[in-house]
Amino acid sequence: MLTRRFVIAAALGAVSLPAVAFAQTSSGKVTVVTSFSKDVTDPIKKAFEKAVPGVTLEVQNRNTNAGVKYVEETKANNQVDLFWASAPDAFEVLKGKKLLTAYKPKATGIPDKIGSYPINDPQGYYFGFAASGYGIMWNDRYAKANKLPEPKEWQDLAKPIFYDHVAIAAPSRSGTTHLTIETILQGEGWDKGWRTIKEMAGNFRSINERSFGVPEQVNSGQVGVGIVIDFFAFSAQASGFPVKFVYPSVTTVVPANVGIVANPPNKAAAEAFIEFLLSPAGQEVLLEPGIRRLPVNPAVYAKAGADYPNPFTDPRFQKMIGFDVDKSEQRTAVVDTLFDQLISFQLDALKGVSKVLHEVDAALAKKPNDKAKALAEEARVLLAAMPVNEAQAASAELRGAFTGAKEKGARQAEVESQWASFARDNYAKAKAKAEEALKAAK
Repeated sequence: MLTRRFVIAAALGAVSLPAVAFAQTSSGKVTVVTSFSKDVTDPIKKAFEKAVPGVTLEVQNRNTNAGVKYVEETKANNQVDLFWASAPDAFEVLKGKKLLTAYKPKATGIPDKIGSYPINDPQGYYFGFAASGYGIMWNDRYAKANKLPEPKEWQDLAKPIFYDHVAIAAPSRSGTTHLTIETILQGEGWDKGWRTIKEMAGNFRSINERSFGVPEQVNSGQVGVGIVIDFFAFSAQASGFPVKFVYPSVTTVVPANVGIVANPPNKAAAEAFIEFLLSPAGQEVLLEPGIRRLPVNPAVYAKAGADYPNPFTDPRFQKMIGFDVDKSEQRTAVVDTLFDQLISFQLDALKGVSKVLHEVDAALAKKPNDKAKALAEEARVLLAAMPVNEAQAASAELRGAFTGAKEKGARQAEVESQWASFARDNYAKAKAKAEEALKAAK
């Protein structure tokens, strides 16, 4: 069951809004730290400032981890009013360190939950205003030109035909990708989940630094398939790009959140920003074709098109898995570092093994060979092996190695070196097994 709340990147569009007094006393500048791209924040700024005259929105763009560190490092001389990012772990970290301010929104019409997941933090430190899920986006023209089938599940992206056609963002750099990776691990289990992730990774063309880089590549046809948050695909479709999107069976939908930073310099304006996001006017902006977010106010869907996804009524959303944010929070740094040391920094080696295994599969399809099949499975087991199990990943001893400080501690460097060596050794052994299998299959 989902125990708290997910955070996802948010976007609002510029529409004609009445000058509603969201906060009669608000004026001046309100500063938000966010991981969202300029394409998203510019429409937000325009819509909010039109709705709340007298307030100027200043946007500071940082990736999620950098944003958390910035709020921590500047707490003594705080110049930030709001935090707006894509990972629930980030809000929980800030909340745990007393770096968020509790608030009770005045907005009405928003239910307590989406499915089993609370829309708002129970203690009132951050608030849901939109919902999104995670899945697979692809360029239909690219797919047809390259004879790619339409993917349905994560495991489809591990098939030989998708080799060098898939893009993802690094979870250590993208909160939304971290949530996707964690969702697969929770939905499939630690060992099976990592095997799926690594087998998909063997087909990656690129691992990007920011989440919005992936849909940009898919939209332009630089790459065929991207692992993304749903609104990237929905907004691209509305903008005329030839893209499609699917929710795999192992995924989740959760609220996107925003919170007021502790001791904000302009608390009244920060509250006005939250009230705007949760108001009918703000919620309706989410329906704009270039935005295509899922409002948390069910009544707003009456103004959406018939094909607009509705997480409150669409049976697809009811079947999605639960997400345990407490579990995710405990092992965020471990999961992100494992991905980098075993996948991001070893991508060439991983792809090299996958390419040979794809050749083995092709040979076996023409002529079955038990010895080659067994050797190929041994190679896959070596690829899937992990240097730590699930219990170790959440242990205080291992978590303590990752301090979050700018400079790595000796223990963190030691752990990263061990994991990198583990990956190099296993991938080299897997490559040898795969080549032996290919020789036997021919």
